[in-house]
Amino acid sequence: MFNMVCQEEQLKFLLALLRIPGMGPMKLNEVLLHYPDLKEVFNTAGTCRVIEGKADWEAVDKDLAWAEKEHCHIITKNQASFPPLLKEIAGGPVVLFVRGNPKLLSRPQIAVVGSRNPTAQGRDLAMNFAHHFSRQGLTVTSGLAIGIDGAAHKGALLGSGGTIAVLGNGLDFIYPASHQSLAHEIVEKGAIVSEFPIGTPALPAHFPRRNRIISGLSVGTLVIQAALKSGSLITAQCALEQGREVFAIPGSIHDALAKGCHALIRQGAKLVETAEDVLEELGSLLKYVTKSSKKEEQIPLLGLDSPYESLLSEVGYESTPIDVVVARSGLTAARVSSMLLELELKGYIASVPGGYARLLSV
Repeated sequence: MFNMVCQEEQLKFLLALLRIPGMGPMKLNEVLLHYPDLKEVFNTAGTCRVIEGKADWEAVDKDLAWAEKEHCHIITKNQASFPPLLKEIAGGPVVLFVRGNPKLLSRPQIAVVGSRNPTAQGRDLAMNFAHHFSRQGLTVTSGLAIGIDGAAHKGALLGSGGTIAVLGNGLDFIYPASHQSLAHEIVEKGAIVSEFPIGTPALPAHFPRRNRIISGLSVGTLVIQAALKSGSLITAQCALEQGREVFAIPGSIHDALAKGCHALIRQGAKLVETAEDVLEELGSLLKYVTKSSKKEEQIPLLGLDSPYESLLSEVGYESTPIDVVVARSGLTAARVSSMLLELELKGYIASVPGGYARLLSV
C-alpha cells in the first residue's frame, strides 16, 4: 500500500490530473505551484480549469486499487520517500508508481545502459560492471530493455546493492514481455518504477521520459555499446543536462556499436575500462559506498587442462576468426574446432559473427 502523507482526496485529484490528455510533467509541476489545493483545479462537473479535459475517476480508482496490492506503492513528490536526486531535475515526475522496495529509490545509484542488440562481450561487460557496482553497495538502475539493460539488471542482482528498472508504461504489465521472470526477481530484490499510471501502454514517445528518470535517479550514467542513433544516448544526454557524470566504454573503430560511445567521449564523457575507474572518478560523490580495498580478483580457469588454457589465450575479446586461432596455436583446424566447441560449452567463449570471442568471468 502507498504511504499516505498527502490527504487521500488530494492524491485522487493529483492522479486525475496525471491522466488529463496533454498534462505533461512540466505543466503538472506548474499546476502544483499555483494550486496548493488541487480540488480547485477542477470545476463541479469534474472538468480541469487549466487544460481542457475531464477527470477519469474510474481510472483513478484503478490506480488506487493497484496500490492496495502487495509490494505496490504510489509516491508523490511532496513525500519524504520521494528520491531526492529526482526532485532536482527540471520537469521531473510528480508521481511514481513503484513495485518492490521504494526505499531503494533514495540510495546511491549508477545507471547502466546500452544497445538492445549487443555482442556477447557487451552483455558480459554489462553483467560484470553491474555486479561490481552492486558488490560495493551501489544500486544499478536501467530500463529493463533486452540487451545491455537486462544484462545490467542480472549482474546487479548477484550483489547486495540491488537494482531498479524504470519502465515506459503502466506497472500492471511488463514490457518487454520476455523479461517477465527478470522483473519478478527485481521486484523481490529491488524495484520497478514508472511515472505512467496503470493501463498506460508502452509507446515510443514514453521512452525519452523514462530515460530522464533513469539518469535523474543516478549520480552517473555508464554507456556500454551504443550505435549513433541508440536510445541510450538520450539517457546520456539527459544525464549531461541534469549535471550528472557520464561514462563510456570505448571499442573498435570498426564497430558500429562503439560509435555512440566514441561520440560521447568526444563530447566529454569519461572513458573507462573497469568498474573501479567509474567509482574512482565519482570520488566524493560516493563516500557512502564501501569501496573494495583491492582490485578485482582474477578467477582461475577451473576445469581446463593446460592445452585448453593455451588455446583460450589465443582468442580475443573481440571476434577472432577460427583460421587466426589455428595459425596462433599451431594445431590442426579439426583439433582447434573441437577444442573451441568445448570452451564454448564451458562458457569461456561465445560464437559470434566472424569467429569466436572470449567472455569475461562473472
